[in-house]
Amino acid sequence: MKTNRRTFLQTAGVSVSLPLLESFGASSVEAAPKRMIAINQDLGFIPKRFFPKTAGRDYAMSPYLEKITEHREQFTVFSGLSHPGVDGGHRADKTFLTAAPHPGRASFRNSISLDQVIANEVGNKTRFRSLSLGINDVRSLSYTQAGVEIPTIKSAADLYKKMFLQGDRDAMEAQLDRLRRKGSILDVVLGQSSHLSKRVSDSDRQRIDQYQTAVRSLEQRLTDAEAWEARPKPTVDEALPEYPEDKKEFFAMVRMMNDMCRLALQTDSTRVITLFLGSVRTPGVTFDDGRTLGGYHNLSHHGKDEVKLSRLEEIENAQMELFGEFLRDLKSVNEVDGNLLDNTIVLYGCHMGDANIHNNSNLPIILAGGGFQHGQHLAFNSQNNTPLCNVFVSMLQNMGVETDRFASSTGSLTGLV
Repeated sequence: MKTNRRTFLQTAGVSVSLPLLESFGASSVEAAPKRMIAINQDLGFIPKRFFPKTAGRDYAMSPYLEKITEHREQFTVFSGLSHPGVDGGHRADKTFLTAAPHPGRASFRNSISLDQVIANEVGNKTRFRSLSLGINDVRSLSYTQAGVEIPTIKSAADLYKKMFLQGDRDAMEAQLDRLRRKGSILDVVLGQSSHLSKRVSDSDRQRIDQYQTAVRSLEQRLTDAEAWEARPKPTVDEALPEYPEDKKEFFAMVRMMNDMCRLALQTDSTRVITLFLGSVRTPGVTFDDGRTLGGYHNLSHHGKDEVKLSRLEEIENAQMELFGEFLRDLKSVNEVDGNLLDNTIVLYGCHMGDANIHNNSNLPIILAGGGFQHGQHLAFNSQNNTPLCNVFVSMLQNMGVETDRFASSTGSLTGLV
């Protein structure tokens, strides 16, 4: 009997997918899937503490990168990257993964985000085509083809329930009925727009074509959702997290959300995740030792005040340590052809190069995992930045998306394989 990673153990009414097993041989075991997670730490980092002073493979680690030195060969740090035309300080958060220019203008219209391009390619293979996650009431990093924001899940507990708690038969039938009714409504809408397109101008017809494409995409998502609704959800050893209500428990929130991200990827519940760490709306942060530092956002506008800088460095050191923990957790999950980090592209960074002055150039960016050629500092021109979207093109190609362009890109990024 041919056995692959979709084989299930069934006992006592529980269905659990087997891990990838080398014993079955390469011919009978699927390669581990490619995944992607993009994380935005929305107040960024003090530049001189983040960026290395030397480039290449033998670069000297910066103070912040020292916190993740154990992963040196699994990540690349960049300098001299930004999104051309993206300005507006904090407002650039909504363009971190889209690169749509001038997000602060009243006429601004967003475009599709990197994660959704990938989800369009691989999203039908998992229960959730993508997950948009956030901490402390932030906006989403994810935007549809039409530039519409995809709402975030803001609690690790809510995400756990969504991924792992199975409703009873009545609840499942009710959800299937809702999905079918949505589908029938879309059928009517699509028919009406087709009829209308025969009586409008060429430019309006183009708009209607775009609209119909979006409707068909939504129809496909509903069809996929209906197919998954009747399948059992995976079971995990981890218990439902006790997600804190106090926003000052920021680090605890990040750690729990990181755990849920790892579980989502490990159980193949999704292959595409965005996570927005909402530091701006964090009144203060409580450390593991019980100390609390207030005014995270205020500290980011330190004005070179030494006391504020010292406190901000404590917080940012802790942020880097949490990122290091996340990479370690991904590496701890063995797969048939390596580990979970080997098969997951991790983008970590911010839409601001220096939060103290609301600068949107020279962005702090780390790319980890995913099978790239890592262990280096790729330094580009700090005065004439290289488009960050060149990194995005390399990520898309790594995920199997056949393209050589994304938004403001000028090609894939030199130095990555």
